[in-house]
Amino acid sequence: MPYAIFSGYVLSQCRRRFWRRFFFASLACFMVFAASGCKKQDSTSSQGAQRPVEVTVVTVAPRDTPVTFEYIARVESSRQVNIQARVNGFLEKRVYTEGAIVTAGQTLFLMDRKPFKAQLDQAKAALAEQEAALEVARKNLARVKPLAAANALSQRELDDATGQFQSASAAVAQAKAVVEQADLNLSYTVIKSPVDGITSYAQQADGTYLSQGNSQLTTVAVMSPSYVNFSVSENDRLRYHNDVAKGLLREPKDENYTAEVVLADGSIFPHHGQVTFLNPMFDPQTGTFLIRVTVENPEGWLRPNEFVRVRLKGGVRPNAVLVPQRAVQQSPKGHFLWVVDKDNEAEPRPVTLGDAHENDWFIFDGLRAGDQVVVDGTLTLRPGALVKASPTMEKTEAPETGPARTDSAKSGK
Repeated sequence: MPYAIFSGYVLSQCRRRFWRRFFFASLACFMVFAASGCKKQDSTSSQGAQRPVEVTVVTVAPRDTPVTFEYIARVESSRQVNIQARVNGFLEKRVYTEGAIVTAGQTLFLMDRKPFKAQLDQAKAALAEQEAALEVARKNLARVKPLAAANALSQRELDDATGQFQSASAAVAQAKAVVEQADLNLSYTVIKSPVDGITSYAQQADGTYLSQGNSQLTTVAVMSPSYVNFSVSENDRLRYHNDVAKGLLREPKDENYTAEVVLADGSIFPHHGQVTFLNPMFDPQTGTFLIRVTVENPEGWLRPNEFVRVRLKGGVRPNAVLVPQRAVQQSPKGHFLWVVDKDNEAEPRPVTLGDAHENDWFIFDGLRAGDQVVVDGTLTLRPGALVKASPTMEKTEAPETGPARTDSAKSGK
């Protein structure tokens, strides 16, 4: 029995030594393989660092580029007339269709004519009475004059006859004025449109007694020409003048920008307009300046208070530099671009960013003609990294007729 116990003890010790040696041997092998793997990876990384980064570039080519300034605007009638009753009386009926287009001289409302017709007849009768009195005074003066000249009558009687004639003449003139006023009041019972335009709703119902307090009947808005009003901020105005002063923007001749109106569905209004008014006064409540475009609207497509977009065309940025928007990077110090230098190495270049132009940015400072700007592949670039550049397939130049939305603004001088 003791021999069996001793033999088991020896066997267990042998097994422990075997597994311990096996464990350390395996650990040593694992460390060898890990070390060799790290060396291989370091070698691979070292080789990859030497491989050039493939990028696409665009070559800077300054050119005169037409620009378009675009704003949100609102249509306004060039002449909106309030149609009001000019005399007190009962509104008989409305004879126009609300919201319809009317012409100048077209009847809109009729008032009760009977009281005004009676006043006119009364004024005419009074005029006839005064004219009869004038005739009597005239004949009396005609008899008195020769008698006074022959000293058959006194000078006082001649003066009385002359005064009666002049008084009767004045009474006739006054009666004529009353007739004219009565006739004018009668004409005011037929209320007509003074202009061609579109009508609004009737503000007074038929049968309403019209007086000074409720004389407003409707409005007629002139459709052609129409005004398209928009506002420009103070910052945009200053930036516009600074760009012109620095030669970054060339205005059209006599500053005559062509205005293009874009409707709500994106279609272009067929008639172009011109800037006809620039408010020299700054609005302190909105912080803007008002600019007005006048455009012909013969078909009446533009309606008052409609929101549209207006594009001012005619400005040119001379020798402008354009780069795709995705090429521009931003850092805490500002905007920059990756440029490929003469040694095919990447160089970060700080730039002064201008306005947006379709899918591009204007670059006002920091680039020269012939510089190669990296467009794609910028994420893996580092200063001094070797690059393999290939030209991009896209074009940065916008078509002559296409809009170029910017944030600058035309303002008053």
